[in-house]
Amino acid sequence: MGPAVFVIAILGCGEGEAPCQPVQVADARYESREQCQAATEGALQQFANLDFPVVVAECRAQRAAATPLRPADIRLPDPDRRPSAWN
Repeated sequence: MGPAVFVIAILGCGEGEAPCQPVQVADARYESREQCQAATEGALQQFANLDFPVVVAECRAQRAAATPLRPADIRLPDPDRRPSAWN
């Protein structure tokens, strides 16, 4: 098994406890989870116009199976730190 490659999965979340839906996988690939996580804010800005109440970015190993993510699992940023596209 070779080194892991990470991607940013973009998920659209609705209201209630329905699982978030995978919407897109960003084109970039990262050699470490830390590099991937550092790029998530930029990815969110790129996909901020999706038609969901909440859009989140999640770093995943490229070949990893998706685990359902529910809205209650998401830690939203402080309002002062949200990208301007969210306001």
